[in-house]
Amino acid sequence: MAGRVPFVVAVASEKGGVGKTTIATNLAVYLKALREDLPVTIASFDNHFSVDAMFAIRRSSGASVADLFAGRPVRDLVELGEYGVQYLASERGLVPPDDDPFHLKRALSQADLDGIFILDTRPILDYFTRSALLAADLVLVPVKDRPSLVNAASLLQEVREAGGATDKFWLLPSLIDSRLRLREHIGVREFLVESARERGYQVLDTFISKSPKVESLTTNLSSRVYPVLTHARSTAVHAQFRQLGDFVLRCQETFTSSPLSSSRHDLLPGGASARLSRRQSLQCPFCGDAADGSEGGFFQDLRSRRQGFVHGDCLQTLVADSLLAPLPDQGAMVWRIDEEALHEDELYFSSQLFTETGEELAADQITFSSARAFLQAMTGRPLAELYRETLMLFWTAEAPREFLSQKGRKGAAGLRRKMLREVFGTL
Repeated sequence: MAGRVPFVVAVASEKGGVGKTTIATNLAVYLKALREDLPVTIASFDNHFSVDAMFAIRRSSGASVADLFAGRPVRDLVELGEYGVQYLASERGLVPPDDDPFHLKRALSQADLDGIFILDTRPILDYFTRSALLAADLVLVPVKDRPSLVNAASLLQEVREAGGATDKFWLLPSLIDSRLRLREHIGVREFLVESARERGYQVLDTFISKSPKVESLTTNLSSRVYPVLTHARSTAVHAQFRQLGDFVLRCQETFTSSPLSSSRHDLLPGGASARLSRRQSLQCPFCGDAADGSEGGFFQDLRSRRQGFVHGDCLQTLVADSLLAPLPDQGAMVWRIDEEALHEDELYFSSQLFTETGEELAADQITFSSARAFLQAMTGRPLAELYRETLMLFWTAEAPREFLSQKGRKGAAGLRRKMLREVFGTL
């Protein structure tokens, strides 16, 4: 068995027009720019030849992505392309060689390649897309609207049914027009993020904006496709791709620093091991003392999925000077903070109080002296990484640790859906 194994990133969506190929090709360029010493390879199973149009320097040697499934050594198929990125020539008429969706995974596990291997998939869940999903160590799913968000479920289900690690699955808001508002305070990105997290998906903090300048890079008088890095550095998309590249590099570095085993996916950001340390708080976020869930309330950060417990006295203190006080024996709260509030001298939360059945009781803005430390403890992230946050708090007559049981999680999920519909409208 070869000693070198690449970190495989699949960019996948069942819906066309979500920016999938733009993301895959530009990610390759940015990864190489961020880490010049890191080999970056890209291949596409689609038949539009965008990979070739961006990276090919000379006529292909005759090898193509079809040879990935023909038993040829992968390193013999790779050609050096523009911007230092290696690529495999595309193939117009790919034909499934068998009915084994793990064929590609085995081939890449013996590739004898270092670095990162990016797979651009077809906008259909066929043999080749399934192969890419099961071979990938990280799956990026671009979503730009409700249909593409709904379609993401079938990709995740494919990974789950094959016994793959679902923690490698991340949604990336794509082609977002920040000028569009679904409601007065809700843009397309906010809608997609809240909807995706309500469905249990992991969502990247960054996104890819819709940009006429970037779109023009694939439609011009030449046959070339140009990258954002060299031809659209003045756009917001430039910084967004850099952030995406940083995220993928963190995933790759964590992956390669761990022992080779079937559980390596658990060490990816957002994986099981990461959740144990980053997602589970052992202290009350208000006072900082240990909180074991024997009393008080249960909290969740919708964005990072961080969770933990708040002491009962601290929970009452948080709302003491607001219209939410005194809190009922059973109920829930939604706390929201937007990016404008994050930059204010006095940090404040927009808070809504609900009954245990999801009916709104009161709303108010809350602020207190330790609000910044409290927010960082709730989210597990520094303030510089925060954007728009939604925090949930639940409490009943039972010990809050019951929210960690199967029954408690199911009950909290139902109540959470009702409250979010009230806060954000239909999700």
